[in-house]
Amino acid sequence: MKTAIIVHGGAGAWDTDSERLEQGRRACRQAAQAGQAVLLNGGSALDAVETAVRVLEDSPYLDAGRGSYLNSEGQIEMDAFIMNGRTLDLGAVGAVQLIQNPIRLARRVMIDSPHCFLVGRGAEAFAESVGIPRCTLDDLVARESMDALDIASGHPLTAVTSDTVGATALDHYGDLAAATSTGGTRRKLPGRVGDSPLVGAGGYADNRTAALSATGHGEALMKVLICKTASDFVGQGFSAQAACETAVRLLHERVKGLGGLIAVDHQGRIGFAYNTAAMPYAYAVGDQEIMSGH
Repeated sequence: MKTAIIVHGGAGAWDTDSERLEQGRRACRQAAQAGQAVLLNGGSALDAVETAVRVLEDSPYLDAGRGSYLNSEGQIEMDAFIMNGRTLDLGAVGAVQLIQNPIRLARRVMIDSPHCFLVGRGAEAFAESVGIPRCTLDDLVARESMDALDIASGHPLTAVTSDTVGATALDHYGDLAAATSTGGTRRKLPGRVGDSPLVGAGGYADNRTAALSATGHGEALMKVLICKTASDFVGQGFSAQAACETAVRLLHERVKGLGGLIAVDHQGRIGFAYNTAAMPYAYAVGDQEIMSGH
């Protein structure tokens, strides 16, 4: 079976003429390339989406990992999700601090714990128990540092609807997987958890339909369970592209929500849609050249 992967860097109120958006697109290309390499070497869809999302988390230009926003108390709390389309196993973490790659921790929750979802201090204690090191706040404030430089140079901050990063993939074995990670919204209340780690909202994967990852205003995305809704559309015969477009249209019609969605369906077809100013993305089918845009 031909492999496929698509990644996104967040659907938000991007300045479409900014260097930051172009850097976000480049990070998506790098992430798609890393995930594609895993797939072409016979790796699993799970390995591919985790690898891709870790690349995105390491970018200071995207709202996850190093690029996360500070909350109202000056801390960084992150959420992440990963799901196996073959077994429907999943792992998620919410409101975790001082973990440089939360998607790595979400994967360990899935494979090394009896649970699906761990939050806060419990998730951080679990990270220590499985050997995932803690980082410092300085390792995670790249976004705030860049914002300070923007202000100093006279450039206003861009309003953001709540960027997120994510990846979905299909491997040689016909298995699908999805992964999503976020640093949440700027100055959010401590303990706020958005759609990203919620199954069916921030991500979903089922070998019978599709793998999906969402981005945008979390409070709206979770109300319509956008990823599970789009998955159900594929089950009704929609292509990945048509499912994404219909789900994003529903998001706006039902709750006036802003956001975006990426998908790979069980036939290896790629889909993406968004109703925000931009959403950097990149994808590759088989060994074909990586395509990207925003």
